[in-house]
Amino acid sequence: MSNETISMPQSGGGLIRYFDDYKSKIQLDKNWIIIAIVLVIIVELVLKKGL
Repeated sequence: MSNETISMPQSGGGLIRYFDDYKSKIQLDKNWIIIAIVLVIIVELVLKKGL
């Protein structure tokens, strides 16, 4: 019997991280997203009140 063991790199494990290399063509500032969310909430409240 042999005492030699084969060990795989622990960081490999068959998992590939694609998002490290991916960069979206559309870049949105986080402030604009927050403003858009607030505006949608205001519109929903106005529509719910029936004004």
